[in-house]
Amino acid sequence: MPTYEYQFTAPLHDIDAAGVMFFTHILSHAHNAYEAFMAEIGFELKCLIEENQHLPLIHTEATFLRPIRHGDSVTVRLQVATVGNTSFTVSYSFYDQNENKLAKVETSHVLISPYKGERRPLPDDLREALSNYLI
Repeated sequence: MPTYEYQFTAPLHDIDAAGVMFFTHILSHAHNAYEAFMAEIGFELKCLIEENQHLPLIHTEATFLRPIRHGDSVTVRLQVATVGNTSFTVSYSFYDQNENKLAKVETSHVLISPYKGERRPLPDDLREALSNYLI
């Protein structure tokens, strides 16, 4: 299955007093990968928001396998774990330059009406674009 790749270098401001990435920052990097991925498949988040198609998080989880330190070059490999009627789940695997797996993250998103907060069906074109990256 296709995999979307996103790369970053761990910045100093993400590092805690123990010299490793502070745990919440992994979610910021996952979100950066998600935003780039959505733009790549033709669904830039800015445009979706302007069209009143909001995709907030409804669940996230992270597993840390190895420390990420300042200056580490990290590759995020993103795939789609599930696509439902109103929601989808994205899986992220973080690797260092030696292909050691550093962390795993999953985020689940739901399409809602921004004013009522009610779930809405995912548009067919979005479901198709996401399905191209199903695990």
